[in-house]
Amino acid sequence: MLKGKTALITGSTSGIGLATAHVLAEQGINLVLHGLMNDDEGYALAEEFATKYNVKALFDGANLMETQAISDLMDKALETMGSIDILVNNAGIQHTESIDTFPENKWNAIIAINLTAAFHTIQKSLPSMKANGWGRIINIASVHGLVASLNKCAYVTAKHGLIGLTKVVALECAEQGITANSICPGWVDTPLINNQIRDIAEQKNVSFEQAKYNLVTAKQPLPEMMNPSQIGEFILFLCSDSARSITGASLPMDGAWTAQ
Repeated sequence: MLKGKTALITGSTSGIGLATAHVLAEQGINLVLHGLMNDDEGYALAEEFATKYNVKALFDGANLMETQAISDLMDKALETMGSIDILVNNAGIQHTESIDTFPENKWNAIIAINLTAAFHTIQKSLPSMKANGWGRIINIASVHGLVASLNKCAYVTAKHGLIGLTKVVALECAEQGITANSICPGWVDTPLINNQIRDIAEQKNVSFEQAKYNLVTAKQPLPEMMNPSQIGEFILFLCSDSARSITGASLPMDGAWTAQ
């Protein structure tokens, strides 16, 4: 039932977004890719997906801090693909610092990219979803949409807000074949995290594996990080007919982090 539908995934040139793009493309889902690449790199990535999976794919490098850039991205996607059936709001940035010295520009950027951009993409996607009587909106929140951590005031605020936005969309669209859900990952195995682990290992003079274990288990009982493709597989399930009654949910994938 998903073959031929179109998914727009923000932040899909690396990490969770890229892994999700591969999972969905394997099912014949057309893609609108987005991320921090120059146009030549982005167009090459889109062509790679189109060739490998025999799907339509396009790329846009919109700056999600700019409302007009988001609008242009959505208009381009809708004009080229005809509709946006699956929307995955995945793009996000982070900055850690205590609230008394947290830079205003970092606060504004995190709120804009992690929260406000999702409002704009959802608003522009809903007309085609409503016209088709079908849609799936999946917002990649975080365990920090459910609980807080030190020195992450903007990130925690944005992710809590994203979960609230998801719930409102779910309520408003419940009778129109559209579901909206938040996924709340804990530790995910990405190159960025691995760089942080290497720094910790050097600072503490321990092995990479020991530093990784210490970092993960300080928060979650399950002593391993998720592969990004696991989140992609979960997103695929939420797009399936089996998940049509799951809407408005905040779904942890956090190794029992929030069970404590």
